[in-house]
Amino acid sequence: MFVRTASERDLKAVRDLLVETWHATYDSIYGAERVTAITDDWYSLESLKRRLERPNAEFLVADDGKQLGGMAFATVDAAGTSVMLNQLYVRPAFQGRGIGGMLLDEIIESFPDATLFKLEVEEANARAIGFYRLQGFVQSGRTANCGAEQSGIPALLFERRRGEVGR
Repeated sequence: MFVRTASERDLKAVRDLLVETWHATYDSIYGAERVTAITDDWYSLESLKRRLERPNAEFLVADDGKQLGGMAFATVDAAGTSVMLNQLYVRPAFQGRGIGGMLLDEIIESFPDATLFKLEVEEANARAIGFYRLQGFVQSGRTANCGAEQSGIPALLFERRRGEVGR
């Protein structure tokens, strides 16, 4: 796998990866019908294209030349010092192979002036929480609306300062 910037030709494969990963991760938490509704809304091709074109953002994919194994999307504030990791997903069949760490490292390198990296994670997603803790993130709070205003999806907030790494 190699990490590269996403392009418009990747969007269908990114959507497929997100739908597969969300169903594998969240069907047992939210139910398949709600996961389908969320992915249809948040990860439509139009929504992904808007992310791709967004200024002050980085949209990455992990690619083995045949298929995408993961993706990440992050945005930086106007000052360039605080990054929100909006998405980091690894296809279930590729989890545990270092792809998430490669994507996260590339996101961090993409914002050299940033000193703070933040994210939201579903509190029932123990695997993701474990991954982020290993990467040096610490819980900093909670939100009632993960991913979008009025989503009604509670999540834990995590953050990491530049230079802090996992153990």
